Amino acid sequence: MLPINLLKTSTFRLAVLYLGLFAASAIMLLAYVYWNTAGFLVRQTDEAVQAEITGLAEQYSQGGLPLLVHTVIQRSRDPGQSLYLVLDPDGRVLAGNLDVRPTTTPGADGWMDFIYSRRGLEGVEMKAARARAFYLPEGFYLLVGRDVQERREIESLITNALVWAIALTLALGLVGGLFMSRNMLARVDEINTSSQDIMRGDLSRRLPIAGTGDELDQLGRNLNAMLDQIEALMIGMRQVTDNVAHDLRSPLNRMRNRLEVTLLQDMSPDEYRQVLERTIAEADHLLTTFNALLMIARAEAGSLRESMTNVDPAMILRDAAELYEPVAEESGCMLAIKAEDGLLVRGNRELLSQIITNLIDNAIKHGKPVAAPVAGEGEDASLPVPLPVIEVKAERLGDGRVEISVADHGPGIPSDQYGKVLERFVRLESSRNTPGSGLGLSLVSAVARLHGGYIFFSDNNPGLKVTLSLPAVSR
Repeated sequence: MLPINLLKTSTFRLAVLYLGLFAASAIMLLAYVYWNTAGFLVRQTDEAVQAEITGLAEQYSQGGLPLLVHTVIQRSRDPGQSLYLVLDPDGRVLAGNLDVRPTTTPGADGWMDFIYSRRGLEGVEMKAARARAFYLPEGFYLLVGRDVQERREIESLITNALVWAIALTLALGLVGGLFMSRNMLARVDEINTSSQDIMRGDLSRRLPIAGTGDELDQLGRNLNAMLDQIEALMIGMRQVTDNVAHDLRSPLNRMRNRLEVTLLQDMSPDEYRQVLERTIAEADHLLTTFNALLMIARAEAGSLRESMTNVDPAMILRDAAELYEPVAEESGCMLAIKAEDGLLVRGNRELLSQIITNLIDNAIKHGKPVAAPVAGEGEDASLPVPLPVIEVKAERLGDGRVEISVADHGPGIPSDQYGKVLERFVRLESSRNTPGSGLGLSLVSAVARLHGGYIFFSDNNPGLKVTLSLPAVSR
């Protein structure tokens, strides 16, 4: 991994930006601390000198120059940090712990900073001092000050500490930024590698998840879920292509061969009419299949969400029952509708009507009992035999969902085939004699997903129960 790549990452730039903001804040804070600390030490020194001057002024006012000189001599014996100097008009030292008069010119405020020499255990030492000087009557000179060498060392120590603190902050911030950028770039490189493999056609590849739960993990999970959906759609598309080639090629070949044979033969008008009617019927079947495929594609694409409104499932069930009751009677069964009042779902009425009629149509076609009911022993055979009932229900559950179920008493579906029947063109009837294209349940599943619901199967003992679960809408 090249360092130049690290420097170009947004993570490193963001780290540098935050480092700059933090460093500026730290510098301002430390400068404020230094200014207050150094200012406090300066004020403390000046106040001590001013107190000394006030005390000596009182002595001078009470006893004149002799008492002032005597006081300075007394204080010079144990001066501590204090500095004193009294000179006569000729410049001779009368009292004090300084040997010579400083040559520094006082500032506009009367204070002067200078360097003086003091004999110590290790020899003569040069130290810093701060003082104020006054001329007394008759040309006498008085200087009162304080040794500020210790204060200067403290200020220097604070300054060095602040400089090192800022330097370490910048250094650690840069190292931390590089470290974070390196980790981030490594994860991004893994994502890029996986993305490149996916773009080359490996749809089974997924983005790596570190397990930290951060935003990259959340992004990876969402993208993996999207890739799962894309892979499922691609697999479904391949299956549709294969099934279309298998289920639609034979009818088209039959239509072509029939028409070709018809053109080669001399037939009566009635025979020509029969051939055309059969051809039109097969064409209608093909159009129905293509329309179902188009409807499934539109449902899976989600292009019909804008047309959704609040729909009452009970009204849809009643309309479907009114339409299919004659068909059910002709097939030797009857419909029983049980729908709660006040149900409401958010959806497309046409699509919901279509899938409910698909479920009822499947129940009528495949939901007849295997053995027809007969009159029992001792019963009057002249009495009518009760017809098998197809139960259609709509009810609201406690978890805020509406379930629409269609239950029959036919042979049912093996439980291991529940997932398979939702695939396109899947028909469990191997002979395929029953009319249909095998797209009805696929359409039901696609519309259910479009509406935020799902479909599931259960055993009706005997028969099959198909349940459509949809989110309810509160009135």
